[in-house]
Amino acid sequence: MLSALSKGFFLYLSKNKMLNRAAKKWGLKLGASQVVAGNSIEMMVGKVRELNERGLLCTLDHLGEFVNSKEEAESATAAAIQTLEAIAKEGLNSHLSVKMTQLGVDIDREFCVQNMRRILETARKYGNFVRIDMEDYSHYKVTLEILQHLRESYPNVGTVIQAYLRCAEEDMRQLQGVPLRLVKGAYKESPKVAFQSKKEIDENFIKLIKLHLLSGSYTAVATHDHQIIAQVISFVEEQSISRNQFEFQMLYGFRTEMQQNLANEGYKMRIYVPYGNDWFAYYMRRLAERPQNVSFALKGLLLK
Repeated sequence: MLSALSKGFFLYLSKNKMLNRAAKKWGLKLGASQVVAGNSIEMMVGKVRELNERGLLCTLDHLGEFVNSKEEAESATAAAIQTLEAIAKEGLNSHLSVKMTQLGVDIDREFCVQNMRRILETARKYGNFVRIDMEDYSHYKVTLEILQHLRESYPNVGTVIQAYLRCAEEDMRQLQGVPLRLVKGAYKESPKVAFQSKKEIDENFIKLIKLHLLSGSYTAVATHDHQIIAQVISFVEEQSISRNQFEFQMLYGFRTEMQQNLANEGYKMRIYVPYGNDWFAYYMRRLAERPQNVSFALKGLLLK
């Protein structure tokens, strides 16, 4: 039965506004507490501190989507600033991740840029770094444009390049020197703009990783694929690339043993830690990415 639950089905659910609204009232249900670090700052701080104590770095994402008003975007901006302040106050080793849609890019682009400037000013005050998460292809170009504009004043901002996009290599070459998180990609996109086969995506992913590393740029390799990780480790050793030039990244709650093993071996291992009560869309995308995640979620649900 699980094999019949397609990627498209979960992505469809992730965009259902009615379910997203309902989920805010449910609390962390359906096994979501395994992959979302609580719905409050207090809960998040405890989880991040525990990860830091085990030698794991973090990046925090205060969850939120379907922003339809400037008031909602301003609230999301305030939450991002509050997160940065909590990181500094509690002495956590964590960056911040944000989404342009959450900050109002679909409402007013300049308004979104001003919200980002407020966040980046706070991050600069505390010596921290902010990553702009990449969303679906309809927001791809505007995200890159905003990034380039912001980096004129803020070197403490980077973004994400998705290896399944056909234009990824060309765009990444334009971003040499920018700290990038490289991922395979989690959205359902047209064959016109995105590779569809796992083989093509994996090959492009490895290619992008090597190119960005060889350019001397800081590279965050975000994957749970142990074969990709092994190839990266072999490559950096062959090329004598410093471990200070790259890090591995994984999602909170997934492949925790591998996360710990990499940290124990002396590699930078950063955990993407989402928190907040607007968790439903994020969780559905995680279920869409890999069939194994569905079994993982149901197992956690049955253990409750």
